[in-house]
Amino acid sequence: MPRFESDSDARRLGEALAALRRESGLSQAEAGERVGMTSQGWGLYESGKRPGLFRPDVQRRLTTALGASPEALALKLGPPPAAAAEPGSGMESAGRPFAGPLTGARRLQLSDDDLAPWAASGVVLEYEPGRWPRRDQGCVIEMADGELRVRLYDRADADALFVRGVRGGEERIARTATRQVSAVVARLDM
Repeated sequence: MPRFESDSDARRLGEALAALRRESGLSQAEAGERVGMTSQGWGLYESGKRPGLFRPDVQRRLTTALGASPEALALKLGPPPAAAAEPGSGMESAGRPFAGPLTGARRLQLSDDDLAPWAASGVVLEYEPGRWPRRDQGCVIEMADGELRVRLYDRADADALFVRGVRGGEERIARTATRQVSAVVARLDM
């Protein structure tokens, strides 16, 4: 089972990172040294084989070492490759059907440091109801009692969600105790 939404997504993101590195004129060893890792470690990110490249904090750390930004990485990545679509079905991404335009992202301001360093108190999270999170992506879980929990998504099975957050430990949440799970699509440091 792939560690990301798809292996091709991870490879594309790694290739975009490699393009940024080449534009900055650095070798993998030089780039890795700037963030305290080996050239092999940096190479694993570029090949899409190291988990975490989808995390905004990891992207910021790696792109900063190149004198760039996560936005520059996104521009290098470009739009997803066009998938074959059946007539009348709209476009489809690899593995996830096109769900139409955004139906209205919501915002939530964190009031604690339970998810530090991923997100700290005062950070505003923008999340999209109905969009399922990828592994290591932030998510907002609306519990059956109305409580909202912000966690890092790990995996799910038929009976439970497995997430991380409070003090870094894994938490199992029964699906029957949840109303909705939404992917965090942006973090706004205000």
